[in-house]
Amino acid sequence: MKIAILTLFPEMFTGPLTTSILGRARAEKLLTVEPMDIRPFSAQKHKNTDDYPFGGGAGMVMTAQPIVDCVEAARAQGFTGPCLYMSPRGKPLTQQKVRELSTLDGFLLLCGHYEGVDERALALVVDEEISLGDFVLTGGEVAAMAVVDAVARLVPGVLGSSQSAEEESFSAGLLEYPHYTRPREYRGLCVPEVLLNGDHARIAAWRRTQALRETLRRRPDLFAAAPMTDAERMQTIAALREQSEGGVAED
Repeated sequence: MKIAILTLFPEMFTGPLTTSILGRARAEKLLTVEPMDIRPFSAQKHKNTDDYPFGGGAGMVMTAQPIVDCVEAARAQGFTGPCLYMSPRGKPLTQQKVRELSTLDGFLLLCGHYEGVDERALALVVDEEISLGDFVLTGGEVAAMAVVDAVARLVPGVLGSSQSAEEESFSAGLLEYPHYTRPREYRGLCVPEVLLNGDHARIAAWRRTQALRETLRRRPDLFAAAPMTDAERMQTIAALREQSEGGVAED
């Protein structure tokens, strides 16, 4: 997979792209991620990439010409796939969208800055706008890094185990079950006994139950849409109701 990141601040990606899982994936040629500096593509004498907005208002707007030329240069270098603009007005990023992107040969990420991007650049070279949520960042770089990280984890070979990606939050429409490791007891808190007996069927059932309960407790919106049997739905609701009333639901 080849990903081009179009940005005014390519140095922001040096650390994240050269360490941990992403660094290893790039070193092993499982993933190509190339930050491309928009500024050199400016046709202005001083390589300006922003200007005052027509109609007045605070802040500056990124100009269309260097963005369009940078995208076209990325295309000429073999970066294919949709061009995605990181924008608070875009569609919220979901795990389903991440999975869709992970099946592509590549894509481009455009990072906005200042008050935003000239709408004509979006009309000419952007295929879709994506948002991380209902909040505003100083620029699109942090959001783009989140997209790269989320997608890279689903690229074959990037994670040590494909099961890791399959079992994590949102992969089955649910939040993930709780995790434990050594020691068995810490400050009076013990690992659930079911995880220590080696009965894989019971462990799987416990994890499923816990995932359902965590999703209902933390994200009822996800719980409402998650695939499950009627019995699972009723049992989960009953268990959390019992807990809220002071009872203890047995696993």
